[in-house]
Amino acid sequence: MSSLNRVDRALGPHQMDASILREYDIRGKVGKTLTADDAFALGLAFGTKIRRAGGSSVCVGYDGRHSSPELADAVIDGLVLTGMNVENVGLGPTPMLYFAVKDRMSDGGIMVTGSHNPPEYNGFKITLQTGPVFGDGVQELGHIAASGDFETGHGEGSVRTIDVRETYVDRLLRDFDSTREVRIAWDAGNGAVGAVLHTLVARLPGDHVLLYDNVDGNFPNHHPDPTVDENLIDLQQAVREHGCNFGVAFDGDGDRIGVVDSSGNVIRCDILMAIYARDVLADHPRAVIIGDVKCSQVMFDEIARLGGIPVMWKTGHSLIKSKMAETKALLAGELSGHIFFADKYYGFDDALYCAVRLISAFSDAGDDSLADMLAHLPSLYSTPELRFEVEESEKFAMIDHLAAGLAERLPPGCSVDLIDGVRVNTPDGWWLLRASNTQNVLVTRAEASSRGGIDRLKEMVVQEVALLGYNISFPEREI
Repeated sequence: MSSLNRVDRALGPHQMDASILREYDIRGKVGKTLTADDAFALGLAFGTKIRRAGGSSVCVGYDGRHSSPELADAVIDGLVLTGMNVENVGLGPTPMLYFAVKDRMSDGGIMVTGSHNPPEYNGFKITLQTGPVFGDGVQELGHIAASGDFETGHGEGSVRTIDVRETYVDRLLRDFDSTREVRIAWDAGNGAVGAVLHTLVARLPGDHVLLYDNVDGNFPNHHPDPTVDENLIDLQQAVREHGCNFGVAFDGDGDRIGVVDSSGNVIRCDILMAIYARDVLADHPRAVIIGDVKCSQVMFDEIARLGGIPVMWKTGHSLIKSKMAETKALLAGELSGHIFFADKYYGFDDALYCAVRLISAFSDAGDDSLADMLAHLPSLYSTPELRFEVEESEKFAMIDHLAAGLAERLPPGCSVDLIDGVRVNTPDGWWLLRASNTQNVLVTRAEASSRGGIDRLKEMVVQEVALLGYNISFPEREI
């Protein structure tokens, strides 16, 4: 793949579809809301932003979607025209692009990826050397593109292709120190992780079973989202059939992790954080550890029991990264599978690094299974995430309206946390209702210490949502 300065693309103002300028990234349906012209304009806008800040270098990578090479070419064309020196790191997971930016001290990076969205979607995750571009930063790029006020004509832009896969795997393994013979099943989901997975497992001790490790943008075997239980069925079967210690799954671009234990039981990422917290706090007592508002109270309580300082924060990987920088947190995690290490690593979400750290923690503990490592935690009843569609323009106002009179409606002994939506703490447990930053939906879930408690919490949520004009019902099952 190569990129040349194209003369057939307009250098004037370019208006991107407002729907693709999202809170955490730029993402849309290829050929409809997202085009190669958008990619070219993004390259111009981001290169302009970098140049005006005194920078000159950008790394670009892309995932395995069929539309990604063309979009990567177009964004590189735009960057080069602004005078950027572009290093094209090629096909691989998003964290490999983040690593390249850090390792090569680049001023910024753009990853072409649709993450875990269906094959017809694609987009861009954008970072500076100092941290992710999100929120107002994404909107700023849209404004620069729309204005057409680009830094062009400098003449010194360049592009070269580099291979960072071996260096990236070297870094993944730098903090690994174990010789325990483990057996792990890995489900790459035909996503971008497959570009480096063979290289990684070849250097790990033990036996490794690889599923769907060929990169295929059609995702022919299952959707690459490890937070959806049906996408873990093949991994669960492989773990049982091969007698694995545990199994690991990845999303489409490798920044989110899913884990099942030796019996095939799904370990939610907030509970997985209890294992990581023990590992981090052993070396860094009183470390700050962050979880998003959707995480189990068990996780926050376990962090405190281990001597850490638990902090609850807003959902969203870019928001979590910013909070980590503010609080100097050494570990953070979201229920969605984004987990961030900053004790020895860079503080960005890297599912392959999380897998390596999990093998290390499991080996160090000496337990027979992940279930043994978690056996001391209390068993709780919790609902799956329930999402229901609302008007995009009204979703945040609906939460504000609900919150305004909520305290007066609650029974004694309850409290309300407004960090991100409303999280209501009751003697039975807690429930959450928040607006999604990326979809026109409200999201709710609940957790209690008893079956009767979870039923009472679900009833409370249903009643509150009814005040907003919506009728919802939770699935009968708990998780």
